[in-house]
Amino acid sequence: MKHPEIIIEPAHETTLPDILALLTANQLPPEGLSDHIETALVARNGTAIIGSAALEMYGSAALLRSVAVDPNFQGQGLGQQLTQAAIALAQQHNIRHLYLLTETAANFFPKFGFYNIDRAQVPSEVKTSLEFTTLCPDSARVMTLPVPSQ
Repeated sequence: MKHPEIIIEPAHETTLPDILALLTANQLPPEGLSDHIETALVARNGTAIIGSAALEMYGSAALLRSVAVDPNFQGQGLGQQLTQAAIALAQQHNIRHLYLLTETAANFFPKFGFYNIDRAQVPSEVKTSLEFTTLCPDSARVMTLPVPSQ
């Protein structure tokens, strides 16, 4: 049986419970995502939510968070597609720099141009996010990407 085509599209309040379950299954923090659902993306296989990515906007900077793929669909390039879609969304919003925190995917993000930086280099607005203040430990790797203009 053929799987329906996987589609990446904007998230909505109705998809939030599925996204939160996906984040929990991937051991990623779900807290605070509901405040940024308007800049979140989902990957859909038929009616099932199988992936997510989101941006928290802070002026000309944004935090990339919640990049997650259903374990049954990992290893098929979906995480790359979601990350590329999130970068494109950042471009549409005139974001100049993306930041992220990771404990497990430091080898994944450099293929998109992300590189390691010190926490002190992150703009203070971004450091007010829940990810920086309470959700991610100080041991999490901090990475950034200068977002190319459209």
